[in-house]
Amino acid sequence: MAAPGSGGIPIKADQDSDGSAQSTADMTAFVQNLLMQMCSLDEMGARIDELEQSINDLKVEMGTEGVTPTKPKDEESKPAGSSAE
Repeated sequence: MAAPGSGGIPIKADQDSDGSAQSTADMTAFVQNLLMQMCSLDEMGARIDELEQSINDLKVEMGTEGVTPTKPKDEESKPAGSSAE
């Protein structure tokens, strides 16, 4: 059997310690990747919030420029439900 570290097949004890080190490194990389994705989602959420606010601002602006006044005119031109029968 080859001695540990000599390039041969390592014994089970070395596999466990190397496996633990590899497992820890894998877990660290996974957590770092997950945190980066969470940050990206937070940034995307902030951009969506800004977009929603811009849309609401445009709706308000359009409402003050004449969209709202046309709505009552449409309602006035329609007959009332009880008088239409």
